[in-house]
Amino acid sequence: MEPRDGRTRLPWIGWQCRRTSAWCAALDEETKRLVAARTGLVPDAYFSASKIVWDLEHIPAARDLLAQGKLCAGTVDSYLIFKFTQGRSFVTDVTNASRTMLFNIHTLDWDDDLLARFQIPRSILPEVRDCDARFGEMCLRDWVLPIAGLAGDQQAALVGQGCLHPGDGKITYGTGLFLLFSTGEEAVVSGRGLLTTIGYRVGKRTSYALEGSAFHAGSGIKWLRDELDIIQTAEQTEQIATSVEDSGGVVFVPAFTGLGAPHWDAEARAMFCGITRGTTRAHLVRAVLESIAFEARELIDCIRAEGVAISAVRCDGGASANNFLMQYQADVLGAAVDRPSERESTALGAAMLCALSLGLTDVASLGLYRRAGQLFEPNRALSERREAEYRAYLLAVRRAQLHENL
Repeated sequence: MEPRDGRTRLPWIGWQCRRTSAWCAALDEETKRLVAARTGLVPDAYFSASKIVWDLEHIPAARDLLAQGKLCAGTVDSYLIFKFTQGRSFVTDVTNASRTMLFNIHTLDWDDDLLARFQIPRSILPEVRDCDARFGEMCLRDWVLPIAGLAGDQQAALVGQGCLHPGDGKITYGTGLFLLFSTGEEAVVSGRGLLTTIGYRVGKRTSYALEGSAFHAGSGIKWLRDELDIIQTAEQTEQIATSVEDSGGVVFVPAFTGLGAPHWDAEARAMFCGITRGTTRAHLVRAVLESIAFEARELIDCIRAEGVAISAVRCDGGASANNFLMQYQADVLGAAVDRPSERESTALGAAMLCALSLGLTDVASLGLYRRAGQLFEPNRALSERREAEYRAYLLAVRRAQLHENL
């Protein structure tokens, strides 16, 4: 949030911050239904609306700037474009707007009913444009550079992976784990904890997707490195995990800040189960990697329950470089995992949208830019064993939901 002169005056609240969980839980049932129907989301501290409300309620400077008509509140992309254009453009795109819990994904506009319920003025929010729009111009010495093409992290990865037809899907293994499956021009509503979201909007046509978001994936590896000092680098985990035959019965649930889809349980907490005197460092590391694959399996099962047949899943993100994880993922899913040669699919998707905006390519050609890398086929001989390990993980998830056991 910032005043119109572009100076940041208020604290930035990151997406993993859970300070507004109680506010979200206290929303009345009518508001929760309205949020789901209009935005495709479930009320959660993960999204922007509650963070804006928190600032307005707790930061006197926010209220003062609002009263003076000098306040802006936007996502990171709108802030960067504002700075790049020296304040000439305060804009965002439909995909970033759709993550705020304030944007109507059907009318493609800020939702006045939700704004009124949350007491957030429309005037402080950015203008919303299509993903293949022009968003402003950046002056750099004698150059005037267009800012063209924009999408949220996971939506850009969906484009970069060439998932442009209903049933196409990808999993991004980053700090969290994010699964998106395209549903085309139909906004499919899930009854299984998945979100309905805008995949992208190009050529004046909107493509929707089903999304499953797990809050923690690569962050578990980072925790092993930075807080526990069990590993020195993320790359080590592959060799360490393969040094043992299995996790020795150890199961990890990465609920550091609660569980995202499909549980949406803000009170759950991370835990190891099954530790014995024989548990080693390698077992713990392997259990953390396995938990990432299990999270993806939960989300894929939700997609399958929606009637989507899945023969292969495209993957990207930092943790997708781990060959052990990708093979284990294929085994747990019982489906091939397709890793492209360029794993930074978000950057590729953003570049593709830019090219589309500048007229350097067309929609029909977008799927041609992805380059095949490695295909991990499931080991059918291990299917029963992997299924038993997955069931143990589901039991551990129930145990991690502490509030149900108190």
